Amino acid sequence: MQQKIRTRFAPSPTGYLHVGGARTALYSWLFAKAKGGDFILRVEDTDQARSTKESLDMVLSDLKWLGFDWQEGPEVGGECGPYFQSERKEIYKEHADRLLKDGKAFYCFCTDEDLEAKKEKAKAEGKSPVYDGTCRSLSLEEAEKKLAAGEKGAVRFKVPQAEEFVHHDVVRGEVRWPQDMVGDFVILRSNGMPVYNFCCAVDDALMNITHVFRAEEHLNNTLRQIMLYEAFNYPLPKFGHLSIILGEDKKKLSKRHGATSVNEYKEQGFTKEALINYLLLLGWSSPSESEIMEMSQMLEEFDMDRFKSSAAVFDEAKLKWMNATHLRAFSTEKLWALVSEVLTKNGINVSAESTWQDPKWQEKALELYKVRMETLLDAVTPFKYLSEASFEVAEAGAETMTWEKSLEVVSTWKALVAEKSEEFLSVEQFEEIQKQVQAKAEVKGKNLFMPIRVAVVGVPQGADLKDLVPLIPRDKLLERAEKVIASVK
Repeated sequence: MQQKIRTRFAPSPTGYLHVGGARTALYSWLFAKAKGGDFILRVEDTDQARSTKESLDMVLSDLKWLGFDWQEGPEVGGECGPYFQSERKEIYKEHADRLLKDGKAFYCFCTDEDLEAKKEKAKAEGKSPVYDGTCRSLSLEEAEKKLAAGEKGAVRFKVPQAEEFVHHDVVRGEVRWPQDMVGDFVILRSNGMPVYNFCCAVDDALMNITHVFRAEEHLNNTLRQIMLYEAFNYPLPKFGHLSIILGEDKKKLSKRHGATSVNEYKEQGFTKEALINYLLLLGWSSPSESEIMEMSQMLEEFDMDRFKSSAAVFDEAKLKWMNATHLRAFSTEKLWALVSEVLTKNGINVSAESTWQDPKWQEKALELYKVRMETLLDAVTPFKYLSEASFEVAEAGAETMTWEKSLEVVSTWKALVAEKSEEFLSVEQFEEIQKQVQAKAEVKGKNLFMPIRVAVVGVPQGADLKDLVPLIPRDKLLERAEKVIASVK
């Protein structure tokens, strides 16, 4: 029977979920889902000084927002737990003891000062600055006597002797490491704390992980972990080391490039659909050569043979284009729900606007505005103009109303609007009224347009009135104009 696919994502709760981490999570989750397997979430929190509950909560929240559900892990449980490395210390100690007993590990009593001096000496001699094996031949019995006498000792893994180490990576193909790439490495520090590579290898093995996808920077870690797998006679998972993500300056993506976390992009009005779509193609290509993809297509097409090893450039302009494309494809119901959430976050009480509760009005407004939206935040300004609760005559609007003809323009506008019987003016009606105001008040240019803008939205610039007037009820247009007139008198 074919082994069930099991992938994992193992974040460290030391900050926000970076887009690089999100891509790793996406590939791991997507592969498991596409193959009918399980996606496991494990928290690598052995760095107790930097790990925080706040960071963990943010990471979990971001994963949930993206839709990456996990079958085992925090808040879910599972047969292979615990899923926090800080709760697995006894498991690591037991595995270290096994290696010590089998002669595959040893206690090292070299001080930090000794090790630093050895490293500098090796560099000076042009050698690889790896551990020189000073304590390698120390027997377990001798080591235990030292420990009993109060000496502090770390546990090092005995690296097998070989001319080179070779492994097949599902992204990079055959990877070769020279024999002197790594010396006998620490698996337990002298204070008893396990190190990353040891924890990772033990956890992946005991959790029956079949495929490990992670960043390119972990490639050298993989060498150490493969050695540990083989030392325990655990079956190796397939490893895939994903291409690095660069900023537009071709340097590794970092905070200096602007937003780098999932939460930041969420707050900037990007949708999860667009972000997932974009991250998917930063290191993988669709066999159908699709650029805009929904989840159903991703699940149908995703496989390991489409990974790309070359570096990917994070192009925010491309992400915005992709986000805009997804926004336009959403149903009115879905888009309105997203827009409403963003408006509420930005102080606009959607529920207080009675007109906005009409599905036909929602559709009309969204059809008008979504073609100009790159992100959901682009909805804030036009909908703020439409909100009755937000209407006020701004300082610039009050200044415009001091012009010689402004009061006449607004009064004429109001009178002509009042002559209409429809609940909403059409674009054609708006343009016709504007022409009539021009003729009656004998004004043109900014002396015409800016006072009318003030009458409609309270400010003299920035609003394209033909996009706004048809969405404001005629009686509200009259109320707004009256407020503006009253502000002058």
